[in-house]
Amino acid sequence: MQLSPARISDVPVLARIHADSWRAAYRGLIPDSYLERFTYQRREESFRQSLAANAEETYLIQQNDQVVGLLTLGAARDSDVDIHCTGEIWGIYLSPSTWRKGIGKQVVQAAEAMLQARGCETIVLWVLEKNQQARRFYEAMGFNADGASKSIDWGVPLKAIRYRKVLPAHRSD
Repeated sequence: MQLSPARISDVPVLARIHADSWRAAYRGLIPDSYLERFTYQRREESFRQSLAANAEETYLIQQNDQVVGLLTLGAARDSDVDIHCTGEIWGIYLSPSTWRKGIGKQVVQAAEAMLQARGCETIVLWVLEKNQQARRFYEAMGFNADGASKSIDWGVPLKAIRYRKVLPAHRSD
């Protein structure tokens, strides 16, 4: 598994993977009418604007020279955490055909290493409360719900819960 910074030329593949993974992961959790509006064209426009403005830090996830996903991370966006030592995994989206093959685990470990190298001691991320598959995955990776929640409107009001993981301290042996 390799990560490389996303570029404007990567927008079509980012949009395809993002839309496909959303449709697979969120079917039954959010209204189909909302998922139908989550098109490749709209995602391309969003990624193009975001990458052009350097608004988020996005990486291509490659496996065997094929782009299989994307990772977005950066400083934590929540006002109740110390942004100087807290990073956030904003999103991990993998092509559904690659699920349950160990790639997600490798991506989380790489994201943790990247954020820790920047001085982060803690990582947070948000998961829909009803997304049991994602919750089990992040719990297996050592994340725990920290009690914070927020409401998201994706066609219906949904509850997202924040997960947190304290990273092991750097050892200087």
